[in-house]
Amino acid sequence: MNVRRLMALPVLALLLAGCGIRSTEVPTDFGPAPSRVRCSLSEPDVAAQASRGLAVQVFLLCGSSLVAVDRTVRVADGTADSERRVLVAQGLLDQLAEAPSTAEREAGYTTYVRGGMTVGGPRPGDPEDTLRLSTPPAELSAHALAQVVCTFSDSAAAEGDGSVILGGPDTTPLRRYDCTDELRTRPGSVQPPSSEVTGG
Repeated sequence: MNVRRLMALPVLALLLAGCGIRSTEVPTDFGPAPSRVRCSLSEPDVAAQASRGLAVQVFLLCGSSLVAVDRTVRVADGTADSERRVLVAQGLLDQLAEAPSTAEREAGYTTYVRGGMTVGGPRPGDPEDTLRLSTPPAELSAHALAQVVCTFSDSAAAEGDGSVILGGPDTTPLRRYDCTDELRTRPGSVQPPSSEVTGG
């Protein structure tokens, strides 16, 4: 009897020890390590970008905020200022509509601006820095309009005062839109502050 008890002791000890993992109230399964920190991208190669065109920034959505991302647009040397403004604006629109790169998608970036939209300059009677979209601004989603407003207002397409005058293809009054800190942090919850433009 004593021999049987002695033989059972190692088995009992093994069962009690389990796999050698101590129980804990703290969860230890955190899943796989993220491949990239959210909303964080590696520094761009500025020299390589400059060789491809004019260095610009566009605003993409990451999380619930607008975040500036480096891009380039092509504008021929010697282009007149009025034409240059429109070419830059069109390049920015095209960049906004382009799907984010693999690295950007992995970091959480996305865009609400759809392809096919074009932009033109002022009509007679418009202020000289007016940009007219092929889609009326009021018909854009809140996120897309915020992206367009902040991208344009922070670029050579506008006057550089943090605002941009936008209109559509129709006779709807022009409006001056502002890119504010609140708009950048809550683009889907607030509309870009704007005021009607009465004339050139």
